[in-house]
Amino acid sequence: MPEPRMLKLGAFLSVPGNHLAGWRHPDAVATSDMDWKQYLHLAQVAEAAKFDTIFFQDTAAVNGSRALAKGDTSRAKLSRTVKLEPTAVLAAMAALTTNIGLIATATTTYNEPYNIARRFAAIDLISEGRAGWNLVTSQIEDESENFGFDAHMDHARRYARASEFYDVVIGLWDSWEDGGLLRDKESGIYMDRAKVHFLDHEGPNFKVRGPLNVPRSPQGRPVVAQAGSSEAGRELAAKTADVIFTAQTEIGRAKEFYADVKARTVRYGRSPDDVKVMPGITPVLGATEAEAWEKYEELQALLPDDVALQSLSHISGGLDLRNYPQDGPLPDLPPSNAAKARQELVVRTAREKNMTLRQIARHTAAGTGHRVLVGTAEYMADELETWLKQEAADGFNVICNHYPVPFEDFARQVVPELRRRGIFRNEYEGTTLRENLGLKVPPNRYAM
Repeated sequence: MPEPRMLKLGAFLSVPGNHLAGWRHPDAVATSDMDWKQYLHLAQVAEAAKFDTIFFQDTAAVNGSRALAKGDTSRAKLSRTVKLEPTAVLAAMAALTTNIGLIATATTTYNEPYNIARRFAAIDLISEGRAGWNLVTSQIEDESENFGFDAHMDHARRYARASEFYDVVIGLWDSWEDGGLLRDKESGIYMDRAKVHFLDHEGPNFKVRGPLNVPRSPQGRPVVAQAGSSEAGRELAAKTADVIFTAQTEIGRAKEFYADVKARTVRYGRSPDDVKVMPGITPVLGATEAEAWEKYEELQALLPDDVALQSLSHISGGLDLRNYPQDGPLPDLPPSNAAKARQELVVRTAREKNMTLRQIARHTAAGTGHRVLVGTAEYMADELETWLKQEAADGFNVICNHYPVPFEDFARQVVPELRRRGIFRNEYEGTTLRENLGLKVPPNRYAM
């Protein structure tokens, strides 16, 4: 009998909570967005449960800062506006964890390839092969003015830049072949010059000589994650990603996305098995279904309508939704220069379920577009197992409404149920993130 497919799990630590009012919950530690000890506690809970990785999203701006600057005080109610810089957090966590992967976002829109290549290569060495870079193009238009731009870079240009950015970073990570650093005291020869390579990249967006001043790690190079689901995002993921984070809310479309991005890998000389697809889920866990729904409604009661409406602002295409009746339909939205795939998902959900503007805003604020699972541990395990077996996902990113209790509950109740079904590990398979995800070590291009 073939070995059963094993589920992959990521802990998407969206502190202080994925739900826009989650930080207000009585059990929430509202200061977890800036509390290093809380970050570490969550990582250690995830590692004890044998999660594959933790993951930090990042934004290089205060969300809604353009509106705040214009005197829009309603934005003062938004959570998730402050956060610790995630690569600094990963470097600290590397010293205090042993097996769990460490992935963080760094945008290709407002960074330079050499800095990103060096930063993640260093974390990969510090962690002995457990680092990952979540390659994204910036969605949040508030970022542009922090980097000298009056307007956010056009969507198509962002993705063209991201593709070249990836090429440069991957080339820099191959700067040193294994054995290139000799450190031979007897001869006084520090390096084998024949095994150190200049990239000499010159393209439309970047001119980078190299080599990188960091060698390869035990897993070859950091894992690359990617989170775009638009047409451009799917193509970039097929070219670049070891792991794809995506928002999928129903199994039919999730299966289509899964098959599509896996099939696209072939044109880049890759195998569908080289990519792990991991949609986000937001669990609301109860001992009974009724208890779980009570918890969900308790959270929703903490969410003012004006804050819920702001959850649609970055996909509104510049339309001020406050000017529309909340009990009327979601108006037609102009094309978004931010998150195109997320805009399509929200609009489709509103139309298919005949939701009012108020309803779709509150629905989106509850899970930021990800699937919200409300029920018992057995129900959640049923859903994850079904998606795994029907090839709608290879695993899931668990994104909680607030922290730490819902994540602790998932780790201590849902994970044992997955393990009992034989679809989640009892122990880590290896010591690197690639080993645990079941990914090959990429060969150095110069040693092939």
